[in-house]
Amino acid sequence: MFELDPSQIEEYSRNKPEYYRQLALQLESLLGEDSNMVTNMAQTSAFIFQMLPDLNWAGFYLANPEKSNSLILGPYQGKVACVHIPFGRGVCGTAAQIQETQLVEDVEQFEGHIACDAASQSEVVVPLVVDGELKGVLDIDSPKKERFDTEDAAGFELLADVFLKSSSLI
Repeated sequence: MFELDPSQIEEYSRNKPEYYRQLALQLESLLGEDSNMVTNMAQTSAFIFQMLPDLNWAGFYLANPEKSNSLILGPYQGKVACVHIPFGRGVCGTAAQIQETQLVEDVEQFEGHIACDAASQSEVVVPLVVDGELKGVLDIDSPKKERFDTEDAAGFELLADVFLKSSSLI
């Protein structure tokens, strides 16, 4: 049903904004079945992992209700991950603290990067903010340096928005 084939990789390379727009429509349809937050996080992370090339991790960290100013691991696709991330630490913690998307072309150049998967070389993290309150972050990693650009970051923001509108976080 949702699988990346070679023709889609070509389409992605030719016109990323349109490719992400199409992904957003597909994700909206996929998430339309249920508004359960955990279900939709699992579906969203699997969908992103399946539909984009050269990823090694896609998933969520949530604002930790038991320990303020930290994130806790949510549903994801990829290798075993860090469970707790303090705000301001690593790419995810930075995105959470300043509530701005982080686009990191080379994680080795990001001061304080947390290497949950040593294969990760580039990363995009989108904060999930509802009515000014941080709910979590969407984190996407690649084993390739400079894998992501501003069009990818905007595309992930679009997918995060679809997730938020379809889930019980709002």
